[in-house]
Formats: sequence, structure tokens, C-alpha cells
Amino acid sequence: MVEFTHIQNERAQMVDISGKADIVREATAAGKIFLKEETLAAIREGNVVKGNVLATARVAATLSVKNTPSLIPMCHAIPVSAIVVDFTEGEGFIEATVRVKSTGKTGVEMEALVGVSIALLTVWDMVKSAEKDKDGQYPVTRIDEIRVIEKRKG
Repeated sequence: MVEFTHIQNERAQMVDISGKADIVREATAAGKIFLKEETLAAIREGNVVKGNVLATARVAATLSVKNTPSLIPMCHAIPVSAIVVDFTEGEGFIEATVRVKSTGKTGVEMEALVGVSIALLTVWDMVKSAEKDKDGQYPVTRIDEIRVIEKRKG
């Protein structure tokens, strides 16, 4: 493992995008949360103590997309024109997919990635009591494969 003992350029700055044209931009990101089968069944059946897991995660993803510049310092505040949050269940996991659309000077992949991350963290928070083992650990629960699926512009 490489340690960063000294960074040559210690400044950080937002990139100047003022010279770019406004165009339609779209990005889709996805990620998975792995859960116990009993937890997946409880989500499916609507029996989770904290309430509707996927509805709550959908709202959390939407809010986080709109607040991405507050979370990631060098992200531009952009006009978000559409957010679509979907969930699919696979073998041992739920996959969250977030599609973000904007008309502006910069891409929306960070917004999509933040949306997916917060959706998955919200699922974890909603089901954590069911996921813990007798020692309070999470032997099955994990978030994995967060990635940009597609990015389009123009």
C-alpha cells in the first residue's frame, strides 16, 4: 500500500464551466446491498419495523441527488430536471438504480452515484436491527458494486 506523505499541490478548486454550452445530460448509476433472506422477505412483505423500506430509500435518493453539491465540495449546483429511482431484487440482494437528467454545463454522474449510495445506506438503516447477529455485527450485510452504468450528453 502506498502512503501519501506529501501532496505537491494542496489547493482544491471548482472547475470553471462558464464557457461550456447548456446541453441535456443524463447519467445512470447502480449499486447493490446484500441482505439476509429473512430481511429480503420482510421488505417484500412490508413487515419491516421502521416502515416501507424502498419508499423511504426512494425519497432519500431523491433528496440526496438534489443536495449533491452540499456533500461533495467541488460539485457544481446544477438544475436537476428528472430523477428516477428503481429497485430490483436479485439472489440475496437489492439493486438500486438512479437515473438523473439535467440541462446544463456539466455532467450528472456524481448526482446519480450519490443517489444510489444514499438509497442503499437508507435500506441498511431501515433493516439494521434484522441484519445484526447476536454480537451486533453484520455478517451478511454489505454494499457493493456502486458504479456508473451509463452517461449521455447532447
